[in-house]
Amino acid sequence: RSSIAYASYQRRNSSFSCFGDSNKNRDKLILPSLLSSRVYVVDVKTDPKAPRIFKTVEPEEISSKTDLAYPHTSHCLADGNIMISCMGDSNGKKKGGFVLLDGQTFEVKGNWEKEGNNAEFGYDYWYQPRHNVMISTEWGEPNALKEGFSMEDVQNGKYGSHLNVYDWKDHTLKQVINLGADGITPLEIRFLHNPDEPQGYVGCALSSCVFRFYKTENGDWAAHKVIQVSPIKVEGWALPDMPGLITDIILSLDDRFLYFSNWLHGDIRQYDITDRANPKLVGQIFLGGSIVKNGSVKVVDDSQLKQQPDPLTVGGRKVDGGPQMIQLSLDGKRLFVTTSLFSPWDKQFYPDLLKTGSVLLQIDVNTESGGLTLSNDFYVDFGKEPDGPALAHEVRYPGGDCTSDIWI
Repeated sequence: RSSIAYASYQRRNSSFSCFGDSNKNRDKLILPSLLSSRVYVVDVKTDPKAPRIFKTVEPEEISSKTDLAYPHTSHCLADGNIMISCMGDSNGKKKGGFVLLDGQTFEVKGNWEKEGNNAEFGYDYWYQPRHNVMISTEWGEPNALKEGFSMEDVQNGKYGSHLNVYDWKDHTLKQVINLGADGITPLEIRFLHNPDEPQGYVGCALSSCVFRFYKTENGDWAAHKVIQVSPIKVEGWALPDMPGLITDIILSLDDRFLYFSNWLHGDIRQYDITDRANPKLVGQIFLGGSIVKNGSVKVVDDSQLKQQPDPLTVGGRKVDGGPQMIQLSLDGKRLFVTTSLFSPWDKQFYPDLLKTGSVLLQIDVNTESGGLTLSNDFYVDFGKEPDGPALAHEVRYPGGDCTSDIWI
């Protein structure tokens, strides 16, 4: 446990150091903070059970050198630097860009992208030098997001629906792929781990679908929808049709399985992606969500569910929220999941979550034929923290996992 200043501000995607380099140590954890625009560098080596703040990169340093703010995803680069995606400028307006931190001093070096090559929106990204490409995704304008979700903001163009394709060597935006109405808010993006493979997947939250993106024979990039989670007709909710809201996806290290979470519907799904263009559902488990029995929401019509799922009780307490961020062990057998998305949205969709805190659960994975089972041997309750309930988000393995490292 480690205390960090400005506790009410959201910490987003974290990153450890690069894999397989004997000269590199996984001794620092990079924690971008979305709302405060700070970046925390945490020493996790001196005392792993009591991590301490090694350095705090203040928002003024980031904005003065890059004209960026609202940092989200961090990745280590092969040259030793750290690259962090950002979602806006210091005024909270939409602007997709990337901050470079020195890998030794953690000082802001400047922008990764060349001047004039910002995307309209920012969020996640993944790079693959072997194909000279980096692709970024789009959530929405920070000023809109931090006030909670509104369909009016979607209609007013404050949420993204594009994949932004960058030339990795030139740091220039080469192509913008419009995913259309089926691709509203493309969030987490994953290339296949095999660096020879010029393809991957991206989950689109509001439209609740997964796109496969790939390099074409002409050398440009394309994307097509390969999975659709149908909305559920409900009563007692904000809208008559409830989307699944895919908030995280992950690929097993052998590139055989894809997993994603439906934060509103409350389930995690496992797909066999051996046939890259035709994923096959092989596992599913419900872990809370908005459509559980005896809740405020009644399912009126759903072609897949025979009955509403039972509420999830673990460790003697009801679990609020739905499955959100997921992380997979290198052997693919343990899938960890947290239940908090983003505090303004938690408050809007799962208000009890702010009172009870989130949880960390372990799902045991059948890596032979598929299948997901809740483990009874692992459970972390963040509602019982000394300073009050906490909203746990991202999960990282100290020795490597399925999203910390990019194989080049």
